[in-house]
Amino acid sequence: MNKSRYKIHLEPEPEGGYTVTVPALRGCVTWGRDQNHAFQMAQEAIHVFLEALVRAGDPIPAPDVPATAPIDMTVEVNTPAA
Repeated sequence: MNKSRYKIHLEPEPEGGYTVTVPALRGCVTWGRDQNHAFQMAQEAIHVFLEALVRAGDPIPAPDVPATAPIDMTVEVNTPAA
C-alpha cells in the first residue's frame, strides 16, 4: 500500500464535537467528539472511502485537489492498491 496525505476540515458543532470533511473526497464526512477523535475518525473514514472506490473500480482522486474550505490539518492514510 502507498501512503497519501489528504487535507481535512474540522467544523466545530454547537452541541460539541467536530464534523470532518475531506475536500478532495466529495461525500467523505465523519464526526469526532474532540479534535483528536475527529482526526482518528478522519483517517478511518478516508481509508474506508478509498477502499470503496477501489472495489467499485473508480479512480482514487488526487490528494492535492484544491480545497474550497479552510484546511485545519493533513491526514496520512494507507492507499489501497488499485
